[in-house]
Amino acid sequence: MSKSKQKENTKNADGSMSLSGHLRELRNRVLVCAVLLLAAFSACLCFASRFVNHLTGLGSAYGYVFVYIAPQELLLVYLNVALIGALVICFPVLAYELYAFSSPGLKQRERFYIIIAMVAGTLCFAAGVAFARYISLPFVLRYLIQFTGEVDVSASISIQQYVGFLMTVFVIFGLVFELPIVSVLLTALGVIRPEWLVKGRKIMIVVIFFLAAVITPPDVVSQIMVAIPMIALYEVSILLSRLVSRRRKNDTPKENPAEGAET
Repeated sequence: MSKSKQKENTKNADGSMSLSGHLRELRNRVLVCAVLLLAAFSACLCFASRFVNHLTGLGSAYGYVFVYIAPQELLLVYLNVALIGALVICFPVLAYELYAFSSPGLKQRERFYIIIAMVAGTLCFAAGVAFARYISLPFVLRYLIQFTGEVDVSASISIQQYVGFLMTVFVIFGLVFELPIVSVLLTALGVIRPEWLVKGRKIMIVVIFFLAAVITPPDVVSQIMVAIPMIALYEVSILLSRLVSRRRKNDTPKENPAEGAET
């Protein structure tokens, strides 16, 4: 029985793996990710109240008062915050397990680009969250609380809706800051061309201002504050896409003679 298992775990002569071997490897990697997520979730749940206090402190500085209107609401907030924290902590491991499972089917150049994209993408996402935390959110929260000065109404905000709003803003800005990385990766893989990005510049500017209007208060200043970084990121994407495209064109002639020699 042990010999048959050993035969199943070994690869074929050409380096390929059987379907059962792939499924077994996938099961093991999913199990590792699940155990790590559960451990990280338990640890984050212990510190969820501190993180929620930090988030509420952003609004309290401008006069917001937070309440929960259902018995389980605050507990659900803690659980959601702990889950997001666990995903953030375990992301390097999750990304590695995904890469390790798919790397046998990738070329060496594709592996290099994916590794660079993972590292740079993590840094860009963190930069987007930092931009939302220290630049966008203070301005948005200050602007929205000003409406209570015009009427005799106090701002008692549901804690679940408030934390959900902040998490949405963090995710949106994190994904927006991923634009250069996605453009570089798709250009390197030959999916898009820099000429397409240049032609679509006008359309993207309109889309960017539309998104800025959706995620910010209805005033021109806040929309411009959000739209300008997004437009700058799009221009950076065009620049990086051109550099990667030129490198691909320069490398292509070097590969053709070798292929002709082999034939």
